[in-house]
Amino acid sequence: MKKNILFAFAIALSACSAKRDATGPARSAASNGGVKYWITKGDKTALLEEQPAVLKFGTAQATNAIITVDDTQKFQTIDGFGYTLTGGSASLINALDEKAKDTLLQELFSTKKNSIGVSYLRISIGGSDLSAETFTYNELPAGQTDINQDKFSMSKEMTDLVPVLKRILAINPDLKILGSPWTAPTWMKTNHSFKGGSLKPEYYESYAKYLVKYVYAMKTQGITIDAITIQNEPLHPGNVPSMYMEAKDQAIFIKTALGPVFKSAGVKTKIIIYDHNADRPDYPITILDDPQANQYADGSAFHLYGGQITALSKVHEAHPDKNLYFTEQWVGGPGKFDEDLKWHVSTLIIGATRNWSRNVLEWNLAADPLYRPHTAGGCTTCLGAITIAPEVTRNVAYYIIGHASKFVRPGSYRIGSNITEGLQNVAFRTPDGKTALIVVNENPAEKNFNINYNGKEVSTSLAGGAVATYVW
Repeated sequence: MKKNILFAFAIALSACSAKRDATGPARSAASNGGVKYWITKGDKTALLEEQPAVLKFGTAQATNAIITVDDTQKFQTIDGFGYTLTGGSASLINALDEKAKDTLLQELFSTKKNSIGVSYLRISIGGSDLSAETFTYNELPAGQTDINQDKFSMSKEMTDLVPVLKRILAINPDLKILGSPWTAPTWMKTNHSFKGGSLKPEYYESYAKYLVKYVYAMKTQGITIDAITIQNEPLHPGNVPSMYMEAKDQAIFIKTALGPVFKSAGVKTKIIIYDHNADRPDYPITILDDPQANQYADGSAFHLYGGQITALSKVHEAHPDKNLYFTEQWVGGPGKFDEDLKWHVSTLIIGATRNWSRNVLEWNLAADPLYRPHTAGGCTTCLGAITIAPEVTRNVAYYIIGHASKFVRPGSYRIGSNITEGLQNVAFRTPDGKTALIVVNENPAEKNFNINYNGKEVSTSLAGGAVATYVW
């Protein structure tokens, strides 16, 4: 009888152990009570600063507002968080001395304790308005054409962009890179100019070959282009450089040229459409409604200089099988740290991901104290995430992205959480089984609140306008 009792007890203990293991590391973390958290305050008294206290589940105040994290709700997978590495950013970084350059890139792209773990970059295909000059990879004298792209050359990128990318990839080989063109070569355009004009239909296939050449040229340098957008801000022909492209024309370009040419060339790089403001969700929906164009499109990209971030969900509802990306938002210099921190985290880090975006990218990574370099006619007040003078200053976008990139690694997925009493938030399950909750207190005064997870609660507080990332 005694042996039977001991045997039954062993079986019960084994079953409890199996049940505990099946719940995964994040659930067990909640049960043993450890919540670490990092805070940034609008007055800069805390800047992505790990707090010394570890919060304990089971110590909640009953009268507090409650954020309930629900990991039974599973949404989109996250590809990463980061910046646009403009040509100007690459030039400034590459001009640093070797020690300073390595220290900075380790801080930005490593997953070490004192780094922010940037996991996604957008780069320009040719020059952007934050390059020192306008250029493409196949500019020709007036009257000349090159249909087969025999004169294609990326020589201009070999000085700064490619060397910097190689150093970054040595630190983080899994970094995702998105390429976006600001313009096609000018000989392909209706106005033969870097500013405005449209791509001539007779050059659609040639331009598709140009983009294939780009993907393979980068590949020979050891740089994988995960995705491209077809045109940066296709409805904004006033930038330098820029190119106008309506939705119907982008659909024709995809289905008659880019998609088939990528397929025949064996290019696996994703094709992402639109890449402009949230005030025109009809643009990507129009393209995705075309079944011939739809088959080649991975998804749609957005900026937020117009419209509401909820427009991303309208596109998701129309085409739930397609992905969504948030690829650009600037901080206008000199900026207001407290207001920019609160708006960008609540609207983009939280808002974009709550509306199905797989990434969030800020514009741009680096500038000098006068917001240079930029083209004549390009952005003259774009504040970089860092300012290089040559000493490095960390600006608000550094902390905006850092609150997500450091903790929400690629392969994480969004889980459920509720918005309550001005506490904007979003929650994720990470690949290592942890839960990360990003919260912004949009109230002017300090706010006490509880985090509820699997029926257990912990109390915490945030100063007015502050941002925190909680991890357990």
